[in-house]
Amino acid sequence: MSRLLAAWQPSPYLLLVLTTLFWSGNFVLGRAVHAVFTPFALSFWRWAVALVVLLPFVWASLYEQRPLLRRNWPILLLLSVLGVVNFNTFVYIGLQETTATNALIMLSITPVLIVGLSFLLLRQTVTIWQTSGILISLLGVLVIVGRGDLNALLARQVNHGDLWVLAAVSSWALYSVCLRWRPAELEPLNFQATTMVFGTLILGPLYAWDLTRGQAVAVNVATVGTVLYLALLPSILAYIFWNRAVAELGANRTGQFLHLMPAFGAVLSMIFLGERLYAFHAAGIALIGLGIWLATMLGRPKAA
Repeated sequence: MSRLLAAWQPSPYLLLVLTTLFWSGNFVLGRAVHAVFTPFALSFWRWAVALVVLLPFVWASLYEQRPLLRRNWPILLLLSVLGVVNFNTFVYIGLQETTATNALIMLSITPVLIVGLSFLLLRQTVTIWQTSGILISLLGVLVIVGRGDLNALLARQVNHGDLWVLAAVSSWALYSVCLRWRPAELEPLNFQATTMVFGTLILGPLYAWDLTRGQAVAVNVATVGTVLYLALLPSILAYIFWNRAVAELGANRTGQFLHLMPAFGAVLSMIFLGERLYAFHAAGIALIGLGIWLATMLGRPKAA
């Protein structure tokens, strides 16, 4: 796999567009099959199949790096829980009740949550503009969660699915902050495979619990196609594409492409799910966008 990827030299911008498209498809497909798969079943089969596909290509390298894996298993386990188990499962739980459009818009607050968590956990300097950006973005989320109705928020009449997605986004932001402790010597694909192993081991008993309650998934073209899409595109190829783009363009320029996901998701949701955009979506997007700009662009500390 590594030789084939090295021989293929597409534009990093094309890779980023494909990556965000694949990740947006994960949300839309998760909503489309919410009545077919339980969240635990979808998460388990996604990562189990991705692991089966990836493992033959990295087995030898993993074996060589086993002392490194043994020394660093606690942080690798934590990253797996945050990024593989929590994020995806919480998203799929949320999509049982909320729309893919809502979920993808709320994903946009990740950059400002990372800024806030970096301050809380790492004591990194936060400017007044970054603080303002965090508060404005969170206000945008409240507009979406409350469907633009302040009374609904005050009465706590909110969609529980939106809250699960917010928990998923928070877990991903914490994962992103904790990546600083990932062992630098560990090969990227080895890191991905290791987190998949931990994630599958954790999700296995949860999926087994589903089975004991008679919630088995029917095997047909639609369910197999769903798992293959989630395993191959958002779980493996998107990760590889993202890393290559980061290496060529840098993290700051690459990160801005995540803002394509709400746009892709809205279009895909309208085409395949019949979802609609409402005025409260536009208001929430505007507030989140303003907050992101304040926190990540205007709010960057000046160089000494």
